[in-house]
Amino acid sequence: MGKYRVVVAGMGKRGKHHAATFMADEAFELVGVCDVNQEMLDSAVQSLEIGAAVAKGNDAAAMAMELKPDLFCFCTMPSIRKELVKVAVDCGAKMVAFEKPIGESMNDAIEVKKLVDSSGIKAVVSHQHRYGVHYQKVKEIADSGVLGRVNTVYATATGWMTHMMTHMLDYMGWYNGYADAEWVMGQAAGKGKMDDNHPSPDYVAGIVQYANGVRGYVECGAGAPDQPEVAKWWGKNCIGVKGTEGFAEVLTNGGWRAVTKDGVQSGEGAMNYELDMPPYVREMAEWLDDDSKVHQCCFDNAYKGFEVMMGILRSAANGGQVAMPVGEGPDELEALRAKLSDAPVIANPVNKDEYLG
Repeated sequence: MGKYRVVVAGMGKRGKHHAATFMADEAFELVGVCDVNQEMLDSAVQSLEIGAAVAKGNDAAAMAMELKPDLFCFCTMPSIRKELVKVAVDCGAKMVAFEKPIGESMNDAIEVKKLVDSSGIKAVVSHQHRYGVHYQKVKEIADSGVLGRVNTVYATATGWMTHMMTHMLDYMGWYNGYADAEWVMGQAAGKGKMDDNHPSPDYVAGIVQYANGVRGYVECGAGAPDQPEVAKWWGKNCIGVKGTEGFAEVLTNGGWRAVTKDGVQSGEGAMNYELDMPPYVREMAEWLDDDSKVHQCCFDNAYKGFEVMMGILRSAANGGQVAMPVGEGPDELEALRAKLSDAPVIANPVNKDEYLG
């Protein structure tokens, strides 16, 4: 079989990570790179040493229609997810791979799901932290039975919601076997990040009731707790699983730790794109080769987490519990903006510079 032809749109940090990894994987051939910002495109081409044979341009749709890639990958702002998934479908790509989250509203996500389901395109969403050895170790412990009856999954992140919450919910779901959610409830505070290019309340927290009886707790933003063992601010994320006989948790930039009937355990690990991206991309090739080898970061898993996040926002805006699944409705971020107080968020000390500085 020949190599799978790839176009990457959006050549910022994440686009460069993707392009470099596709170039390094023998299953793929990078045939085009694109960015609306010519300076950013030129910088990426130079730093990655992308050769003359690879097409360069500023119009992703035109490039995709001309080159007809097997895989269309885009790493752009959340506001244009639907538009670029449609490009992937229209150009006849077999797979689309894109950055989280899958949209800015539940209506966006539903439209993307319709495109994916009706076209049959394989879709992958970049929740790639899971490939870290420390994330894998906690998954191994969660699945081993050593924690007894699992009753709780939880996650906290100091970064704001649209950057971090679907990551947190995806790994919570992973540690819980991707059980369906039955209902959610949430609260939010602070408008400072509502006009960011990843629009979010400054702080949001939610409760998730899963159909298998497990309870989930998630929080992102200004009020999220410090993880003092971790120096890197964006790496102060904790995702864990607790049972009747112990717990295990991972810190994005601080390894893993567990207390079980076998004693206290811990190990190293930190998010590292050079280590995490190759298996994430390799699984794309495996899924393209074999329909049964569904990618761990498949769209269906990402959709579940996004739906929970939107349910939490609806609860924060309207009060009460929100039953799952969540259907179409008013734009969640705009509904929340109308309800949030203008009072500044109360931030934990480690987060003050980012949210109140």
